[in-house]
Amino acid sequence: MGQPSGSAGGQGNALITFLPLLLVFVVFYFFMIRPQMKKQKDMTNYRNSLKKGDKVITTGGIYGRVQDVKDNYVMLEVGGDLRLKVDKSALMKDPTADTE
Repeated sequence: MGQPSGSAGGQGNALITFLPLLLVFVVFYFFMIRPQMKKQKDMTNYRNSLKKGDKVITTGGIYGRVQDVKDNYVMLEVGGDLRLKVDKSALMKDPTADTE
């Protein structure tokens, strides 16, 4: 008769042991993984919605204006008649574009 209560206590003990690990994973998901996935989705939507005339900045710090948009790259006008072919994944939104 003592054996069934011992096995039930063992199962409860296992749950108590893994509960902090599960809690850490849930907190990690909501504070780290989920916001990063949302940010990545927003950047993908932004890069797919680029059009001629948009101001952008590259991950290397080059400011420019979009002249032409293709599937995987854009042509940027960076000053005068200088144009650069830049991969879309290297573009970020220009924070000064809204203020000018």
